[in-house]
Amino acid sequence: MAKTLLEQSDSRRHQRRKAARPGEIIAAALELFVEHGFAATRLEDVARQAGVSKGTVYLYFDSKEALFEAVVREIVIPQVERSELLAQQHRGSQAELLEQLVMNWWQSVSAGPVCGIPKLIVAESANFPQAAQFFVDNVINRVRGIFNKVIEKGIEQGEFRQIDPEYVTRLLMSPMVLLAIWRHSLQPYDQTFPMDEQTYLHQHLDLFLNGLKKEMP
Repeated sequence: MAKTLLEQSDSRRHQRRKAARPGEIIAAALELFVEHGFAATRLEDVARQAGVSKGTVYLYFDSKEALFEAVVREIVIPQVERSELLAQQHRGSQAELLEQLVMNWWQSVSAGPVCGIPKLIVAESANFPQAAQFFVDNVINRVRGIFNKVIEKGIEQGEFRQIDPEYVTRLLMSPMVLLAIWRHSLQPYDQTFPMDEQTYLHQHLDLFLNGLKKEMP
């Protein structure tokens, strides 16, 4: 018997809801991982936050580690890919590109719980080395690769002075990571100097780029 229009509508709505479930579970997991930590978050907590049963979570993710990897793949890696594309398409000053990459990164992470992932990784890496290794391999190393190439190109073009790109990249990234960790750890307890995060990044870039640029004769 053919389905009625109402039944067809209900079926389509069910399919859309089913298709959205992995994303809802991933979003719930990110929020709980950042708020409570990886170790303290249970899959039943994620299910409750996402409004599904624990069994539904297991339909898509067979472990908490698999769920964390999905968080990284679906939420973090697309941001890395956008940065890679920006660097590939950029024409002009490499200093301007570095500034754009840093500020775009902060704009993309600062408004949501994804900003808490660096602190999560640092806190949990000893007990969950597989998750930490996945993050290093798929995020940290790719981001380092982006910055390395930009700095190497700046040196080749005579915009930056001769300096080791690997170490310079780490010097560029460290204050960025610290900013994210600080926000999700000690910042609420530091009332002596309310720090504006945009100003922090601009000051960092000013010092960094002035130290990197080649002196004109």
